[in-house]
Amino acid sequence: MGQGEVSARGSAMEGDCLSCMKYLMFIFNFFIFLGGSFLLGVGVWVLVDPMGFREIVAANPLLFTGVYVILAMGSMLFLLGFLGCCGAIRENKCLLLFFFMLILFIFLAELAAAILAFLFREHLTREYFTRELKRHYQGQNNTDVFTSTWNAIMTTFDCCGVSGPEDFEESLFRLLNPNKMVPEACCQRNNYPGDVSVEQCVSGSVAFRHNKGCYSAMVDYFETYIYAAGALAIVVLTIELFAMVFAMCLFRGIQ
Repeated sequence: MGQGEVSARGSAMEGDCLSCMKYLMFIFNFFIFLGGSFLLGVGVWVLVDPMGFREIVAANPLLFTGVYVILAMGSMLFLLGFLGCCGAIRENKCLLLFFFMLILFIFLAELAAAILAFLFREHLTREYFTRELKRHYQGQNNTDVFTSTWNAIMTTFDCCGVSGPEDFEESLFRLLNPNKMVPEACCQRNNYPGDVSVEQCVSGSVAFRHNKGCYSAMVDYFETYIYAAGALAIVVLTIELFAMVFAMCLFRGIQ
């Protein structure tokens, strides 16, 4: 009789723990679902906004790419939250397993990206970017991904080249444009009326161009956010680990 009571109490405690975990997982994934819905809504609104915001974003390649990144993140979080909520509240082992596998795939992808970034960190040096810029940058060719990306970087960060305008000496750009010292993306905007400033800029005038290199400009810009980004990455990885543990415990506890 004593053993039966102990067994009954153990089963009751196990049931209460399972029920608590189920509702905790539901609440946790409900917030993920809301976050994904919000990001999806923002991304869709920017793309279909009738007030002209779409044209502003489309004019900046960096912002235009960011909109699709927001849509991708929103879709992923929306799906994760939906699977987690449904799997937890309905105690569906199939949905919980799919949720676990999706979280595991994302976790492994992030881990692989971190390892690759560490292994290939020598490719992120100033010399590497300078060498690639000299070999592949073409100027105003918007059909070339490498060139259009560099144009977007130089326009966004108000910079020129990797270390400075001298990076375009003895480069593919100078071979294709022998009359230009620097590309138009290096030129200062809206400081002088007309196109005179652009013409003087590309012909080599220091006063009409940006003289700071993009490597330094980007390092200065992201240095402010590097610690916040590192802390956020740790928080995200921790949340993913707890989500996998909760999902698997709930999966094993469902009869």
